[in-house]
Amino acid sequence: MHDEFLCHVTAYGTCDGRRIGVPLGTYRAPTLALALWWLRDRASWIAERLDPAPGGCAVPVGALVPVADTVADVPAQLRAWCADDARQELAADELSGGRLVRIAASDDTTEYELLAESVDAVRMQRTLPALVVTAP
Repeated sequence: MHDEFLCHVTAYGTCDGRRIGVPLGTYRAPTLALALWWLRDRASWIAERLDPAPGGCAVPVGALVPVADTVADVPAQLRAWCADDARQELAADELSGGRLVRIAASDDTTEYELLAESVDAVRMQRTLPALVVTAP
């Protein structure tokens, strides 16, 4: 039943005292396998931009700065999620069951959120209130 999946990646931060979300990508996956692949790809993409591999690309001087040891290591968290077969299987089971999957990692300034949900489940949730009618 759950053949198609909506996937979103958003970064959240605070600006002028308000929480602001910046969309980093959206994908309508035609299969469960492609939805999971896209989430892993985007998690890796974020990790690589936050913590590039040495010698991987030319980074302008001053573009990267060390952070305190107390700051959460978002790139490591995202890479660990990508490499964890058990967590991948759990995400697949949740999506197959029509449930929303949310992967989030945050440091002291930004939260990175990856979401996926079944298109069929979204459609069912939207129509459910219209199907439920209370008797007078």
